[in-house]
Amino acid sequence: MKYLILILLIFSGLWQLQSQERDDSHRKKIKELKTAFFTQELNLDKKKAQQFWPIYNEYESSLHELRKREHRDIPNLECINEDEAKEMLEEYVAIEKQDYLLKQALFNDLKEIMTAQEIIKLHQLEDRFHKKLIKEYRARKEREQEEEE
Repeated sequence: MKYLILILLIFSGLWQLQSQERDDSHRKKIKELKTAFFTQELNLDKKKAQQFWPIYNEYESSLHELRKREHRDIPNLECINEDEAKEMLEEYVAIEKQDYLLKQALFNDLKEIMTAQEIIKLHQLEDRFHKKLIKEYRARKEREQEEEE
């Protein structure tokens, strides 16, 4: 019985590790696509890219941490009281403020190496990239569903 439990625990751990590796692989691929897309669309030469990417990567890292806070597990709303709900709302507002401050800092840092027009273009490219990513994700899900049928 102990061996069976041990085997099940190992299998469960391997399953989670494989799932995490797959997620990491997808994130890495998305990051590569985004880097290529931005570099091409912003016409970043080598010098400007060396200045741009550390600034942008720091912003994305901070934003990722902020999103993890925002999307933490939300308990069943029937199981929380009004005070806890108010705290959650305050946390959401604090996250939105930090999101604004992050974007403001990004724009200020980028002003040192880019024109205002290029920064606006970057903002538009972020939206285009995310929309394209969502569109491709939905198309892939539809293909998978069709293959299952």
